Amino acid sequence: MNKSRRNFLKSSALAVAGASLLSENLLAAKAKNEILGVQLYCVRDEMKADPLGTLTKLAEMGYKNVEHANYVDRKFYGYSAKEFKKVLDDLGLKMPSGHTVMGKNHWDFAKKEFTDSWKYTIEDAAAMGQKYVISPWLDESLRNTYDDFVGFMEVFNKSGELCQKSGMKFGYHNHDFEFSQKLNGQIVFDLIMQKTDQDKVVLQLDMGNMYIAGAIALDIVNKYPGRFENIHVKDMIKSDGEEGYESTILGKGLVNTKDVVDLSRKKGGTKVFIIEQESYQGKMPIDCMKEDLGIMHKWGYK
Repeated sequence: MNKSRRNFLKSSALAVAGASLLSENLLAAKAKNEILGVQLYCVRDEMKADPLGTLTKLAEMGYKNVEHANYVDRKFYGYSAKEFKKVLDDLGLKMPSGHTVMGKNHWDFAKKEFTDSWKYTIEDAAAMGQKYVISPWLDESLRNTYDDFVGFMEVFNKSGELCQKSGMKFGYHNHDFEFSQKLNGQIVFDLIMQKTDQDKVVLQLDMGNMYIAGAIALDIVNKYPGRFENIHVKDMIKSDGEEGYESTILGKGLVNTKDVVDLSRKKGGTKVFIIEQESYQGKMPIDCMKEDLGIMHKWGYK
């Protein structure tokens, strides 16, 4: 995730033919359980200027699912949950996943319970028909010390319990620091995997963000099989920016994106594939979204 997002705040001849047909049918059946979508942060400026028009363009190019990155004062891109659900329904879109940072202000450390603000977040996500409530950031103050970090991982687990009551799952989306920062000699990402319960917390793996820290997504999926039912599909190239990398069209960069999504489908337990591209190399963001969708379709993801 690039720096701007941090502040916004980051597949005999009759016998062969029969076997082939059977294989294709099995793959088709599997695909029915998968979700392909787009993170609306990819078209953040367009969503800010004209959310309805932008969503209409995404629907017209073939997207069926979106993931939000804007929930403020109980509104999604300026719409209440009821209003935004109608907008999506009218366009044939669903929103199975959404990003809302869970921070210190959402947990009463004295009472050991969630504040109304986080309860409303869960309530509105459920009203939208979300399957996942994803927190895309962990404030530095919550990872200054090992004890602080471990304590908030228990809050992650409790958020998972709260989401389960509404038929959803709580998740966390990585950046790069999780693979570079250590606490008590252990990589933060490994600690997240150790200190969160698999049945309560989903790890939304961002294969691009980790590359900034030198982590390889293929290695992580192999290390933690079955832990990544929801992932961000991203590719990265070198850049002159502060982080040294920026996202690009899928399959054009350094991440081996197709290999990662294929391994995630086979070994990672992945059912939700969310396209994310935050830099465009001179192209229009909305045009990149169309190109990325076509590439995913070519790779066998519908």
